[in-house]
Amino acid sequence: MSPFATSDVPPQAGRTFVVTGANSGIGRSAARVLAARGARVVLAVRNPDKGREAAAGMPGHVEVRTLDLADLASVRAFAAGFTDPVDVLINNAGVMIPPLSRTADGFELQFGTNHLGHFALTNLLLPRVRDRVVTVSSTGHRVGSIDFDDLNWERKPYRAMPAYAQSKLANLLFTSELQRRLTGVGSPVIATAAHPGMAATNLLRSSGRRGLLHRAQEAVACLFAQSDDDGALPTLYAAVADLPGDSYAGPGGFMQGRGAPELVDRASNARDAEVARRLWRVSEELTGVAFPTALSRSA
Repeated sequence: MSPFATSDVPPQAGRTFVVTGANSGIGRSAARVLAARGARVVLAVRNPDKGREAAAGMPGHVEVRTLDLADLASVRAFAAGFTDPVDVLINNAGVMIPPLSRTADGFELQFGTNHLGHFALTNLLLPRVRDRVVTVSSTGHRVGSIDFDDLNWERKPYRAMPAYAQSKLANLLFTSELQRRLTGVGSPVIATAAHPGMAATNLLRSSGRRGLLHRAQEAVACLFAQSDDDGALPTLYAAVADLPGDSYAGPGGFMQGRGAPELVDRASNARDAEVARRLWRVSEELTGVAFPTALSRSA
């Protein structure tokens, strides 16, 4: 079988995709491909001006709607205002290794945006999702751990990279538990995950860390990283390929850093079903959003 490429994305006419953080990076690249294949693509972005700028470079039916994942009020407003069916929700937006910051609801920014914001958005939209939910994680999940005693870094000294790793581990645990719950109610919707490998996105550049060491790390990353278009391929693969629920897609090359997408392994810390269930319960408490009880085989 030949490696999955952009040309393998089938026609998407009549289907709706919601892509968070689609104004830049791999989200923008994935959205552009889906729009070119005939999908209706909704760019769910924090800055609508940047969203419109991105949409202007895409073909077909592209819409821009405001969504700030670091503000649960914004998440609720987006979900309340979007009443159409959604074939695929792509939870792509993220922040990486910023200085200690808080969301509008007081959560540590990375955990609050990368996990809790998408957790709330997914559950609010889930009654209208018809095909699948794709959540973008990272190889950084391998060094992550879920600190239930201090999820939001309120007591221990803040460390940006472990906080990022925790949020990316949470993405995979969320995907597994979401799939378990979907299967449990007999829903045909599936949950999948993806990671871009080493992709030259603007995450590092927007992290707020501008020291000499960080600039050197950024230069090395950009030298060896895939392009945004190549980094988007695992997301597209997870979104449109014929895959089982709880699949995890990433580059198949050296150390999963680059190359054509395929199903890849995840660390043991991302396979702990009890931690996944506990994280779900805590996430419901923190966000005030729960798995929709009315979901059924008719989803």
